[in-house]
Amino acid sequence: MDRIVVRGGGPLKGEIAISGAKNACLALMPATLLSDEPLTLTNAPRLSDIRTMSLLLESLGAEISTMQNGKVIAMSSHSAQNHIAKYDIVRKMRASNLVLGPLLARHGHAVVSLPGGCAIGARPMDLHVSALEAMGAQIELRDGYLHAQAPRGLRGAQIALRFASVGATENIVMAASLAKGVTVLSNAAREPEIVDLVECLRRMGAQIEGEGTDTITIQGVDRLHGATHPVIADRIETGTYMLAPAIAGGEVELIGGRMDLLGAFCEKLDACGIDVSETPKGLRVKRRNGRVDAVNVVTEVFPGFPTDLQAQIMAVMCTANGVSFLEERIFENRFMHAPELIRMGARIDVHGGVAKVTGVEKLRGAPVMATDLRASVSLILAALAAEGETVVSRVYHLDRGYERVVDKLRGVGARIERVKEDG
Repeated sequence: MDRIVVRGGGPLKGEIAISGAKNACLALMPATLLSDEPLTLTNAPRLSDIRTMSLLLESLGAEISTMQNGKVIAMSSHSAQNHIAKYDIVRKMRASNLVLGPLLARHGHAVVSLPGGCAIGARPMDLHVSALEAMGAQIELRDGYLHAQAPRGLRGAQIALRFASVGATENIVMAASLAKGVTVLSNAAREPEIVDLVECLRRMGAQIEGEGTDTITIQGVDRLHGATHPVIADRIETGTYMLAPAIAGGEVELIGGRMDLLGAFCEKLDACGIDVSETPKGLRVKRRNGRVDAVNVVTEVFPGFPTDLQAQIMAVMCTANGVSFLEERIFENRFMHAPELIRMGARIDVHGGVAKVTGVEKLRGAPVMATDLRASVSLILAALAAEGETVVSRVYHLDRGYERVVDKLRGVGARIERVKEDG
């Protein structure tokens, strides 16, 4: 396994190109199962999670090819016959559950392993299951697999989610696109990735209204056709790199970054003393003065502060003026990066779902270990501002969600490299 070595100190300056959104692409790819015509995605990120989803779709019989060094993904499910999503692939990634709805909608049956992914709390499938059962599916859990069938096809239904789950919303919208009749989904998730999925499905001939609000209405159609669709810019990658000059100093322009995808996050940056301005090419970010000021953060579903940026903002708060409180309301077990930041000299007290962070003037380089995807990049951010050398191990987490992170940070002046683990 590899590790990343960072030598802190020195401001950052230059441009970072923002990749296509991982979470959007992972939802768009299973949409190929809804049609026997080709679906092509442009602006795709080159990540291990994308490769895992490709392997899963290929195991189901889809044909997949990449062009332009992986930035274009061409898919066809015209001959896809297999309906079993096996554990060996599904266990690697939570988004694998998004094949359940499309398989049921188009073929009337599916066998899907319970999914895996980062160990940041239980993200149950019951919302997906109950919604699909309301649409006429019969689903049984046996030996770790969901055995689902809809011998008479899926039908439209009134569905109210008890929690605005992104994954459940995506699965339901895809399944309902080919269901008989109208499906009305209330308390739907409103994330930009869902809006992106709906825009793609609409290009394929789906009849959907209300994306971006808490009520989505889907009129089922008999079939969907092929389409070409550009993947939206990654708002989590954008937010992550916005915090790099916030903690290390300097000024960075994020090419392709969009402020409208990060409203609540940008409000917090403004409050703690970070300037964000729109440019013809994206966003420019810099600190107003020296150390940033402490701010309190509560993670919420969109359009609130994203849970996927909580670890990164914690790293910045470690060197802020004052005391900040970070409350995690989306996932339990999502403060696993805190002990690693403490190894670098941070002052953090965690009590349940709240972390109290008392800013210090300087962090110190140390050997640390990544525990999940977003935690891994938070340690890199902290290392940019730390005295001395920080070695981050278990960086395979990083490869799941950040494309060429070492190259991008090195391009703006960071002293960072990726090396092979000893042994």
